Amino acid sequence: MSPMPSPPPISQEPLRIDICKDAEDLARHAAGLVVAQASRALGARRQFAIALAGGATPQRLYSLLTQDHYAYQVVWPAAQVYFGDERCVPPDDPKSNYGAVREILLTGLRVPESNIHRMRGEDDPPAAAAAYEQELRAGFVDTPRFDLVLLGMGSDGHTASLFPGSPALSETERLVAATRDSEGLDRITLTLPVINAAHTVAVLVSGREKAAMLRRVLGAEARPEGFPIQQVKPAGGQLIWVIDEAASSLLDPPAAPQA
Repeated sequence: MSPMPSPPPISQEPLRIDICKDAEDLARHAAGLVVAQASRALGARRQFAIALAGGATPQRLYSLLTQDHYAYQVVWPAAQVYFGDERCVPPDDPKSNYGAVREILLTGLRVPESNIHRMRGEDDPPAAAAAYEQELRAGFVDTPRFDLVLLGMGSDGHTASLFPGSPALSETERLVAATRDSEGLDRITLTLPVINAAHTVAVLVSGREKAAMLRRVLGAEARPEGFPIQQVKPAGGQLIWVIDEAASSLLDPPAAPQA
């Protein structure tokens, strides 16, 4: 694989909030966003670099992307598929982000195996993080800059595997770090330098259980160490929040879904 050049400059507004009616509407909206970003990148460079998120919210999106209406709009053999984070478990473990995404999305698309870059959760965490950083640097001409990074947000304000108080939040040089979640499970994650270098970052948030944290994160309360998602600020790129009515129900004023 030849290293990917950086995406062209963009002129979009740095922050956008898209409100969707429900989780299904959110998945459709996000699928349209993936198609649009892929079309832009493939038209400009004939390559599309995406970092996928784990968790429950993106699974509806991944299922939609395998359906004909969306699948045929993206030249998936030209896509380079990376992951935003991974639990330190084997790929066939039910907790593996890669395992879940492969079952739902990758087996239904024509992405060459060589274009799928998984984090090796079964290896020693620091060694796996260092190896994935090397893979990132080998895959891009300059500093890795994704066309699209998909993220979620936990009820504690974490994103990817960047948790409140994690030393990885202050990382300025490494692109990938080994971390540990609140349950003591080792993880591997992209760090803020590579997330914030992306052309577009889309944060998908669904469900009433996320409403209180979303209000705090999008409100006036600035706690970047306590709310890691607040440190996601793409430099020269765009941040898009894609949220459903349930998650947005405590915003002030209440947000209305887009037509």
